Amino acid sequence: MIQKTIYKTKDYCKVKFNLEIQDTETASILGLNDDWSNPVPMKKKKDGSFTAEIQLPKATKHEFRYLLNETEWINEPEADGEVENVFGSSNSVLTL
Repeated sequence: MIQKTIYKTKDYCKVKFNLEIQDTETASILGLNDDWSNPVPMKKKKDGSFTAEIQLPKATKHEFRYLLNETEWINEPEADGEVENVFGSSNSVLTL
C-alpha cells in the first residue's frame, strides 16, 4: 500500500510505503528518483510487515520495485501503473 501526502506549500510529497508480506527478513525499495544502485531500506514491524517513508519531488513519476531478502523482486500491487523493463519483467510506477 502507498500513502501519498501532498503539501500545498512545499515542493515535495511525503510517500509512505507499507508492504505486508510474510516469511521475509529484509525488504528495500529500488528505482525511486531513477536510483537503482542505492536501496531505500524498509523497517520490519512487529507484525512482520515492512514500512518506509520518503520525500519525493512533486509532479514526478517514478519506476520502482521491492527487493526481498536481497534476491526476490516484486512489484507493488496498488501502484499507479506498471511499465515493462529491459529485463523482461515490469516495474511499478508511482505518479505524484
